[in-house]
Parts: sequence; structure tokens; C-alpha cells
Amino acid sequence: MILRFKRSATSADLARIEQTLESVGVRSARSPEPERRILAAVDSVPAEVAEALAADPAIDEAVACRGAWRRVDRAFRESHSRVRVGDAVIGGPAPVVVAGPCSVEDERQMEESADIAADAGADILRGGAFKPRTSPYAFQGLGREGLRLLKRAGDRVGLPVVSEIMDASQLGAFVEEDVDCLQVGARNMQNFTLLKAIARARRPVMLKRGLSATLEEWLQSAEYLAAHGAEDIVLCERGIRTFERATRNTLDLTVLPLLRQWTHLPVMVDPSHAAGIASLIPALSRAAIAAGADGIAVEAHPRPAEARSDGAQALLAGELATIVGEARVLSAVLA
Repeated sequence: MILRFKRSATSADLARIEQTLESVGVRSARSPEPERRILAAVDSVPAEVAEALAADPAIDEAVACRGAWRRVDRAFRESHSRVRVGDAVIGGPAPVVVAGPCSVEDERQMEESADIAADAGADILRGGAFKPRTSPYAFQGLGREGLRLLKRAGDRVGLPVVSEIMDASQLGAFVEEDVDCLQVGARNMQNFTLLKAIARARRPVMLKRGLSATLEEWLQSAEYLAAHGAEDIVLCERGIRTFERATRNTLDLTVLPLLRQWTHLPVMVDPSHAAGIASLIPALSRAAIAAGADGIAVEAHPRPAEARSDGAQALLAGELATIVGEARVLSAVLA
């Protein structure tokens, strides 16, 4: 239950409602919304109490929650959230483009990748330092050295950076190397120990959808982050596993308009991991923007044929520049 107060309601009204909930053993959470007071009942509210609260003169609207999430529910904020990563604003009027290689391989490759991203007009530089690979013999990333190379390359071209964190024990390295945004990969979407740990770092988090996660499960994971202190959360649709094998995964754009109704969080789309085929990424990027995505995250590499991971889905410099331009033109047309 989310209680949206009248704009004339006072802090005393808020405290009184909080006390009423506490008296029946119901925890509550205050929204950071500046335009009006909003209070979420974290636990189930007894029917008679819920009825009384809905009729309270300080309450404008009592909203029944769609699921077990509260802080990421659409009704918990007055408008959709915006998340700032460096100078990029995800959820703002212009689409944000995240670009870079799947893995940080060495200094030369990362510096060239940063130039490609910056020259193409991308807003955030990506690069994996800790890599979750299906095969234990595949390239696992450079670890902390990869974070250092990524951050150095990003600073040189003036772009903030995002990289995937796989385990809570790695958090210190991400903070010390000043990684601007922490990415939770599909395999770790329900690693709740990790979610609770990185939430306390108070850095922007990009939460990718799990391989077979439902919308409800995805938002519950986002709620874990919000409940433990994360204030800047970005969802990222990256395709789900279906019976189809022509592509790496199946991009589910249906969730974009649904998420607009269900949550206030901004949503990115990663067509690279959805398709796994570079030639499909331009069309999927256009479709994502048209369906309401706040931006796209794509992979680019100076020499895809030599990439140590995911070369088949990596874009060349010219291809990335075209995608960035199309995303901005299409977004402006649809605005």
C-alpha cells in the first residue's frame, strides 16, 4: 500500500500516519519525492486500518501495489526517476548510449575503444574487468587491473565508466578505482547478498534482467537495492532465454511500456547481448528507442575478429556512430 498525501499535508500528518502504521506492526518507508509526501507501507496493512487511512483527510490517494515491491513502484514517486552517471542523465530528455568492449583486454585495446565511444558520441564507457564466462577456460578478465585501465581510458576521453561486479568481495576495488556505475549482470540479478552489499556503496547501479526472470522478479531485485540504500537504479533489458536459437537471446521489448506503468525507474536496453549478432543491433536499437527505452548499451571493439569475448556482437566505429545518431534523431522525432 502506498499513501500519497495531499499537497497541503504537513510533516505532522506524515508522522501521525507513520505512528498509526507502527502501532499495528507495519513498517513504512518515506519517498524522497520533493513535490509531495508519499509513504509506503512495507508490510501488509490490516483491512480496517487500510480503510481508515484511505479516508484520512491528509491522504489524497491510497494505491494498492502491483507486487511485493514498494520503493520502486511507480506510485512511490511523482514522476519517473532520473539517474546521473557522470554528466550523463539516464531518464532525461535525450537517450543515453553506453558503449565499449565486452572485456578490457589490454591498455591499447581499451584506449582505442574509449576513442571509438567518445568519437561516436556515446555518453558512458563500458568494459568488463571481471567476466562471468560459461566455460571455466574462457578469458575471465583482468580483474582490478582491468578496472584501472577502464577508468583511465574513460577519464582521458571525458566519459564516466560502468563495469560488472560479480561478487561482494570485489566492491572495495570498484570503489577505490572510482567506477562510476556498478553493473549487476544477468546471472547475478538474484544474488541478494551482492545486491545488499553494493546498495550500501551509494553509487548508481545498472541492474540487468536475468536470463529467465519475470518482470516481477526483476523488480523485486531492484527493491532489494532500494531497500538497502541504493538511490540511483537503472534497469537494463538484455534479452531472455526462449526456445529460439537463431539469436543469442530474445529481446523482450514488451516490458518497456509495462515498466512505464509499474515503476518509476529508468530503463536501458542492451541489444548486443540480446541478439549476439552485430548486423541485428542497429534495427534492435531503433526498436528499443521507439518502444520507450531511456537509452541503449552496446558493445564496440576496434578489432571484433580479435576480441577475447563476444566479438560476433561487437560494433565497429562507424556502426556505433550511426547507432548513436539514429537513437537521438528517433528520440527527438517521438518526443
